[in-house]
Amino acid sequence: MMRKDYEMYYNERLSQCEVCLNKRIDKKSNCGIYEEKPDYVLNSEKECLKYSSENPLVINSDNIEFLALLGGIFGFCIGDVLGVPVEFLPREEMKKNKVNEMRAYGTYDQYFGAWSDDTSLTLCLIDSLRNGYNITDIADKFMKFYYRNLWTPFGEVFDIGNRTALSIEQMAMGVKPAECGGNKESDNGNGSLMRVLPLAYYLKNFEPLKKIEIIKEVSSLTHSHKRSILACIFYVEFAINLLMKKSKSEAYKNSVIFVKEYCISDYKSEFCYFERILNGKADELKEEEIMSGGYVIDTLEAVIWSFLNSEDYKSSVFSAVNLGGDTDTTGAITGGLSGIFYGFDNIPDNWVQILARKKDIYSLLEQFYDSRQEF
Repeated sequence: MMRKDYEMYYNERLSQCEVCLNKRIDKKSNCGIYEEKPDYVLNSEKECLKYSSENPLVINSDNIEFLALLGGIFGFCIGDVLGVPVEFLPREEMKKNKVNEMRAYGTYDQYFGAWSDDTSLTLCLIDSLRNGYNITDIADKFMKFYYRNLWTPFGEVFDIGNRTALSIEQMAMGVKPAECGGNKESDNGNGSLMRVLPLAYYLKNFEPLKKIEIIKEVSSLTHSHKRSILACIFYVEFAINLLMKKSKSEAYKNSVIFVKEYCISDYKSEFCYFERILNGKADELKEEEIMSGGYVIDTLEAVIWSFLNSEDYKSSVFSAVNLGGDTDTTGAITGGLSGIFYGFDNIPDNWVQILARKKDIYSLLEQFYDSRQEF
């Protein structure tokens, strides 16, 4: 959708009040619940605990597989949204002002519910996969995001990594899609890891080597170094294990075994960089040992650590975001695993309801689910 489709969002800064069932038309500073709104509500500093969507998304499905899809993708999107306002803030600053609710504005001055390129490219991948696997079509969706704002929250791209942008520009110049990804050691940012979760649903029942082949190709659209590809393989396999109802420890252990068995011939040279993950003890690391910048290994370690040491969806994404640094990506990737494991119902409803384009996302997931014969 184009920016003109979101005219209401650009006429004035959108706070929760504009889309709240409790708003009073006669006086914007008040509502049907508060006699006088607290300053943090008036200034949109954090979520309003009285917020109730005037256009709620209501889920009536009891389909376990579909709910697992909702949990993972909505969990991913909301983890992204939680991290957007504080992206790039150092951990020291986060410790002084921890994220423990939904916020808006901040780093990119975005509205409540706004997601970053992490979610946009993830939704582009789903949009393509609902019609079957076609790497050229995935690349086309990525170009439509970059140049025509496809799957942006409010009709405008406001955040995209340098390597990802360069790769999409190469696609637009006619370079073969799978040859556009950076293959230098310096190209190992988290820009492909952040968007591969949908492959867990698509590849769940594929043979191991076919799974690896497709994950490699999808990663290589933007990041083709073996380190980035191996990180994507590990994450997708971890998510697949969770979809198969394995425990956290089983999913972790099985993913380590999978990589050591099926990736050793092509990726053994990279195993040393994954040592703290492949030794099966990433959850035992201390917080000060966890980095949370944009390097793909740091991100994967932070995600595994946050997820394995969580008790529910909220604690996992708060843990991830409050590490600081690349907060939207760490929050999103952690949120994807946590949404699958803890379930859609464990995601706070207020967060679901404030999510931008929640009904569009739900409709896309319905189409994606219906297009697959087996999840």
